[in-house]
Amino acid sequence: MSHKFCIAPMIDVTNRHCRFFFRKFSKHARLYTEMIVADSIIYGDKDFLLGFDEVEHPVALQIAGSDPLTLSKAALIGEQYGYDEINLNIGCPSKRVQAGNFGACLMAHPNLVAECIERIKEKIKIPVTIKCRIGIDDHNPDEMLTEFVETTKNAGVSTYIIHARKAMLDGLDPKQNREIPPLDYDIVRMIKRKWPELNIILNGGILSPYEGKKEISKSKGIELDGVMLGRAVQENPYSIVDVDKIFFNDDKKIPSRIEIVEEMISYLEICVKNNVPINIVTQNMFGLFHGCRGAKLWRSYLSHEAPRRRDDPKVLKEALNHIISFQNQAA
Repeated sequence: MSHKFCIAPMIDVTNRHCRFFFRKFSKHARLYTEMIVADSIIYGDKDFLLGFDEVEHPVALQIAGSDPLTLSKAALIGEQYGYDEINLNIGCPSKRVQAGNFGACLMAHPNLVAECIERIKEKIKIPVTIKCRIGIDDHNPDEMLTEFVETTKNAGVSTYIIHARKAMLDGLDPKQNREIPPLDYDIVRMIKRKWPELNIILNGGILSPYEGKKEISKSKGIELDGVMLGRAVQENPYSIVDVDKIFFNDDKKIPSRIEIVEEMISYLEICVKNNVPINIVTQNMFGLFHGCRGAKLWRSYLSHEAPRRRDDPKVLKEALNHIISFQNQAA
């Protein structure tokens, strides 16, 4: 189970259409769903929440909750849907999540998390992993993260995706919690030194695959097992187009931006037949021409036309023609 390069779970971002799009850039990167609350999986529209395209493999389902029985039921449903991994969210700092007693606040309750893991592992055969912070609020992260990992690894966890920031549960919103608490990659490396048998994946503040490769390399003192990027991929998805070469030694042909758009036009046609509004798909593509001439034109055309013509896949072709024309005029 490789976690050399992962794309982070992002609420309101990494739905099945976003993941299908991200797969165009890498066939090996591990993809993650949005965080889905366990109760929603059990009682909600399962096909809508959990359905995915086979091309998305390897793909993990991230679930949230704090009741061992509920989590185990949700995990079993996820396994039955064909996911490759169940990831437990112990990192989300939002007020709504805290009110439900899940996410980052559970770092203060490692025994409860361990019980949840044990119940989940009783029900399923696929791997169970954890995504967490280095600590919360005023707790000493050296002590809190060490105790958390020691307790939960004894319950059967062997892979940890660690966002190398504290979660400040009072006073900062989720966006601020991704930016304000200082990064501390050395604490993540400390966990790997202490338990070299664990798979430790670094997350937080990494802006490119090349930077990620450097941060997890031996040159930093100890080699980590992988890296996870989130918002940087959302903002500039083409930045990961050579991930398979960098992390997996796969010299596959790298597709151009135009080739990716043309493939997505075919996908939009399928979506329209299934009554999926095209803007649900195209909103994931705003950053495709990031850093290129005409990027603003591309984003503007899609953001204006796709919601207005929700069942017309020609919008994407028109946006492509506009940016090609703009670039040719500027040349």
